[in-house]
Amino acid sequence: MGHMDHAAFGWLTPVLSYVMACIGAALGLRCTMRALATTGRPRRNWLVTAASAIGTGIWTMHFVAMLGFRVSGTDIRYDVPLTILSLVVAMVVVCAGVFAVDYSRDRNRALLIGGLTTGLGVASMHYLGMAAVQLHGDVAYNPALVGLSVLIAVVAATAALWAGLNIKSPVAVTLAFLVMGVAVSSMHYTGMFAVGVRVEPSSEALPGATAMQFIFPLAVGLGSYLFLTSAFVALSPSADEREASASAQRPVESAAR
Repeated sequence: MGHMDHAAFGWLTPVLSYVMACIGAALGLRCTMRALATTGRPRRNWLVTAASAIGTGIWTMHFVAMLGFRVSGTDIRYDVPLTILSLVVAMVVVCAGVFAVDYSRDRNRALLIGGLTTGLGVASMHYLGMAAVQLHGDVAYNPALVGLSVLIAVVAATAALWAGLNIKSPVAVTLAFLVMGVAVSSMHYTGMFAVGVRVEPSSEALPGATAMQFIFPLAVGLGSYLFLTSAFVALSPSADEREASASAQRPVESAAR
């Protein structure tokens, strides 16, 4: 069995991956709150932004953590189409879960279905990302730890959807996205501890791209998207702020008449 190192750069990748998960969760919660205060097209736009933020945050967390993954005795490459597919899966399933919960009349049933769908999608994203890993050897999984990682993903997804619908106060939102970051990171590392690699040394060149050639630039790009979108959401007025501004202008307009 090849010796695996999940943090080749020390605490840098685990901490940075946790930060990315928290940013995605915080932005998703904020956008969901904005969506609940609107109707029609603006509501759909906020929900899509929420889903893209959560999905991007989860994917970026996963592959930032993977930057620190090393296996002794073999190089590691990543299958580009499978890696991109894992990002698409993360986006689509989170979007489906968010819309299913928001537009359903029976919120409790929708929450369970949406949480299950989204959690399984997040787990699929993780294991698609792992399937994209190319190395000299065979990869095996511990079924019990795989099952535990899927369970964590479902619970985390359900909690995220519930929080988006029910949490309003800033302190509660902060606590929620910090806990969600822990849950998503726990799911990732539980899945990684389920991995076992039997190395078969070879001089043949591996197909795919290195982490620094492909994963790092994509993670930086998506991380920048999260930061820029966070700034946009933070600076854009909420429905309450717009209503307060309109109320403040009415007396001025009345006095002018």
